[in-house]
Amino acid sequence: MPKPVVSSIAELRERIQRLEGGAGRARKVLPFGLPQIDRRLPGGGLALGCLHEVAGGGNGAVDGAAAALFAAGVAARTRGKVLWCVTRQDLFAPALAQAGLLPGRVIFVEAGDEKALLACMEEGLRHGALGAVVGEVARLSMTASRRLQLAAEGSGTIGIAVRRWRRATEVADFGQPTASVTRWRVSVLPSVPLPVPGVGRPRWLLELIRCRAGESADFEVESCDAQGRIALFSEMADRSPQTEIGRRRASI
Repeated sequence: MPKPVVSSIAELRERIQRLEGGAGRARKVLPFGLPQIDRRLPGGGLALGCLHEVAGGGNGAVDGAAAALFAAGVAARTRGKVLWCVTRQDLFAPALAQAGLLPGRVIFVEAGDEKALLACMEEGLRHGALGAVVGEVARLSMTASRRLQLAAEGSGTIGIAVRRWRRATEVADFGQPTASVTRWRVSVLPSVPLPVPGVGRPRWLLELIRCRAGESADFEVESCDAQGRIALFSEMADRSPQTEIGRRRASI
């Protein structure tokens, strides 16, 4: 191939990267430490300086709480303070601590409505000195998500939108396009059985339903431990890639 053509292709790739927010440089990532999950994510982990979405698998509070704990586990593995924005006073701090996110690291912000909450998230992402910014929102438009994505890119801080709905009619909004880099869904499964009476470690069905430039997949995992780390359920850990459930191509 002639050199001018090769040079033009390289320049075109660089322009595409810049248009996608890559600014011509590789993004840092936050790996899960589980090869079965990390290999599905470009770069081998959750991209820092990006917006990610998490929602519960159903309309109930149980799956919604699992989604919040998944987000807390991700935030717990970052460095620095974590800004957590809400519109309702129902966040249970001891549960976040069990997922590795201790109260001393969290700055809680209660916004009057979702418009104010999104503004708080954007300011937090632009600040540049936070480990993560988490916001609980029902609706997330392309415009709002793009603003959050650009703010995250500018500072290198990871943003997590935890989708929560007051009414069943709002659930459909989760299927609308946004600027988030990944979209996750968390559903509660029966806990791990114990050899003695009691409740074992909670289990989740973790669905990566959208990943920009990557593949979607489903995983059965054990919930976050005190360091914010999830673990593959023992029956899943030894499966070959060909037998993993829910393997499909993600939409870009």
